[in-house]
Amino acid sequence: MKIAIIGSGHVGGALAKKWVKAGHTVLVGARFPLSEKNIKLATEIGEDRFTTPESAVKQCEVVLISTPAPATVEVVKSLGDTTGKIIIDAMNIVMNRGPQGYQHTTAAILDNTQATDVVKCFNTTGFNNMENPAYGNHALDLFVAGDSEKGKAAAIQLAKDAGFAECYPIGGNDKFELMEQFAWFWINLAMFQGQGREIGFKLLKR
Repeated sequence: MKIAIIGSGHVGGALAKKWVKAGHTVLVGARFPLSEKNIKLATEIGEDRFTTPESAVKQCEVVLISTPAPATVEVVKSLGDTTGKIIIDAMNIVMNRGPQGYQHTTAAILDNTQATDVVKCFNTTGFNNMENPAYGNHALDLFVAGDSEKGKAAAIQLAKDAGFAECYPIGGNDKFELMEQFAWFWINLAMFQGQGREIGFKLLKR
């Protein structure tokens, strides 16, 4: 796939490295490509992968957004024409810090872009688990929500390409808020209940 990553912090950087290694074409859309974090990432995946957000989106079929939640509206308006693009929302509103007037970031994306294939994924665990989803002989699972079957299929494939065992669909657009609540559950355990970041979720069956 051709993937534009908007947001080159911990999550975007971890997934960029994983997807480059898996053989995908990855472009990083950054307003400040010469920032310290971008230079560090560029040394690992190549300087030629960095461009403006609009240019990255124009050249790719899938767009992952992993910027701070309060900037959601500003960021999506900078993407240019997103008609026909798959957008994967990896963001969460945490401690009420998010786009004003929205209960979750995905609604803000849908209201401010032309894309209709919008799903939420890669938001329910820490970046450390994206760097390494293996726990002993097992790999963690991810989850995806959205009405778009095309979007969910892309997210599921990219989750597996990043090393996760499975990525389970949990429903349509009406489950976006549930996905953020699940993310908050992980954050609560890891940060506020003292479990630490080296924890993750696995769906077991019998």
